Amino acid sequence: MASTSSTLTISSSSTPFDTKAPRHSAAPSPQCVTLPTLPPPPVQSQNRPGKATTYCRKIARNVMAMATGEAPAEVATTELPEVLKTVQEAWDKVEDKYAVSSLAVAGVVALWGSTGLISAIDRLPLIPGALELVGIGYTGWFAYKNLVFKPDRDALTQKIKDTYKEIIGSS
Repeated sequence: MASTSSTLTISSSSTPFDTKAPRHSAAPSPQCVTLPTLPPPPVQSQNRPGKATTYCRKIARNVMAMATGEAPAEVATTELPEVLKTVQEAWDKVEDKYAVSSLAVAGVVALWGSTGLISAIDRLPLIPGALELVGIGYTGWFAYKNLVFKPDRDALTQKIKDTYKEIIGSS
């Protein structure tokens, strides 16, 4: 049996990399391939005199306004949107804030749990398609029963208005 041995050598001239890039090693060996070096990161200026000066002026103005008892100009000019005012007034009228807060947290937890349940059901093979067919069927039935004929539409509209008045309360 004759055995032959062969050695694999990679010369630096057969590298697939850019040969114009400078190399840092003094004598590259024929077995090593060097990569080009990255350029240095850009230097970001740490000095921002314009922004720092403006910020210091704002602080000094607010400190002087608080010392004299005046409201700072920025706070005085900003007003809350109407929605936030309404929510704040409704929150001030609530007597049992602990119960309302607990209900809100329970609602968020229930929403989170139901989202997980729905996503688990959605991953089952046949259930999403069947539920989609049930939804399409129910929508068609509801439209035929309540929306096609005028007396049925009027009855549905009246039922919705009565339910709204019952929830909101009629004064």
